[in-house]
Amino acid sequence: MKANQLVLMLFFLALGIAVAQQSISPAGSNALSDIPDWAKDDAANNKPVISIAAWLSEVTTTTTTSTNGGTETLQIYRINAVSQTEFASIKAKAENDDPVAQYQLARLYRWGVGGETNRDEDTKWLVSAALQGLPEAQLAMGWRCYWDYPAEALKWFRLAAQQGNAEAQCTLGQCYRLGKGAPQDYVEAYKWYNLAAGQGDRNATDNRDALVGLMTADQIAEAQQLSREFKPHKESGSDSSASSDEPIASGTGFFITDDGYLISNYHVVKDATKVRLVTSAGLIDAKVVQVDAANDLALLKANAEGRMKNEETFKPLPIAASRTVLLGGTVATIGFPDIGLQGFAPKLAKGEIASLSGASDDPRYFQISVPVQPGNSGGALVDERGNVIGIVSAKLDASAALAASGQLPENVNYAVKSSLLLSFLESVPDVDAKLKVPNTADEKFEDVVKSAQNAAVLVLVY
Repeated sequence: MKANQLVLMLFFLALGIAVAQQSISPAGSNALSDIPDWAKDDAANNKPVISIAAWLSEVTTTTTTSTNGGTETLQIYRINAVSQTEFASIKAKAENDDPVAQYQLARLYRWGVGGETNRDEDTKWLVSAALQGLPEAQLAMGWRCYWDYPAEALKWFRLAAQQGNAEAQCTLGQCYRLGKGAPQDYVEAYKWYNLAAGQGDRNATDNRDALVGLMTADQIAEAQQLSREFKPHKESGSDSSASSDEPIASGTGFFITDDGYLISNYHVVKDATKVRLVTSAGLIDAKVVQVDAANDLALLKANAEGRMKNEETFKPLPIAASRTVLLGGTVATIGFPDIGLQGFAPKLAKGEIASLSGASDDPRYFQISVPVQPGNSGGALVDERGNVIGIVSAKLDASAALAASGQLPENVNYAVKSSLLLSFLESVPDVDAKLKVPNTADEKFEDVVKSAQNAAVLVLVY
């Protein structure tokens, strides 16, 4: 077994999450059909036959109202008798790396062979089948992770959906619609719902149609085009490399003009082949316009064409020169730290200017007592007037501090001074001319936070 397979196996053996089969079906509107040709041909899916239905007897079905206003149907089963000969045959095939047999064996252990369940054996064989690329196993793995590890669940749902599994496609659409395991993205949600609907999935049809009122015409057209271009393909779950559809890093940015120019750190975007932003207008593309690598600054431009409704614009922050900042001044930042653990909602952190210079008395930086974490990089550091006076950029290296002093640093963080940002923007006159005039009076802290939140965006790097 490969090393990365073993790590996944141990992870899911420790997980042990029970998941019920469920179907979510909110009320929809009129259908907008855009079915790709491949979905009309069942043979094109080339899906293996998973023979498990004969082993089950339905005990009861319960329907409840789900949190999104639809219905949730839970089906509870018991396992029928399986002969020792049949069980031995399935186990022999599973041990010979047959993924279908491994999936069948996992189900038998989960439901209880001989009246007793064995979750360790269930997980072991399910992981093995999923790693070999069986879409039914990948879908089941996604549900095991859904509540506690949504980002990992999204990975498994995607692997199954890419092979044309309609239930996985519908579930992946639900993840994007709700922002579960990934930033909320109505275009991606519509795309996956549409693909599942093309295979006759009624839940997907209802969910897709319910999205229409939340999307612009351009967004719907984009999603339909993505549906037409989709071709089923297989990827094994053992490939540890990142999918081109999944970000390799993330950080924070903030708008400085109402037409979509924003600032982040250079180190956030330096290896990017593509940058996307999670904004109030949805998930949108952005491009790097100019960088100042020496001072860790990057200017980006959001491409929101077709994404903004009516006269909607971005909400920029004013930038004030940092030379008037005083030691001990109150500052705050809004950012997106550790999105894999903490989620995609913006997080507030508040503190003080701890020093007017950075590490080794570097005059380009403030030392700040604001508690920040990976993912906060690129966020606006705002003062009590709501002006940007710095850009959150770094933490004191814990290993270096431990080696030098024998102690771990406590909340020692740094922000690039805004005077450097203003000098950087002078080299881009079109942007410099659009900057907001700095505020001259203190604001209520709640108003400062609201303005900073409106301007903040999650930066996803691909």
